[in-house]
Amino acid sequence: MQTVTVSPKYQIVIPKTVRKTFNLRPGQKMRVIEYAGRIELIPERDIKELRGFLKGINTEFKREGDRV
Repeated sequence: MQTVTVSPKYQIVIPKTVRKTFNLRPGQKMRVIEYAGRIELIPERDIKELRGFLKGINTEFKREGDRV
């Protein structure tokens, strides 16, 4: 776990290892969510980056009667 400091302008610096892991770019937008007493940052992705991310998902499961 890494530690960051909140600046007087309420800014933080995302550590380099995290930026590389998530391929973050300057100017990229992030969703900020408060959940269960913590702050979560979720990077917004371009729709083109999401193409094919469901490839290989298992669709063979029993659905509820009203969800067919």
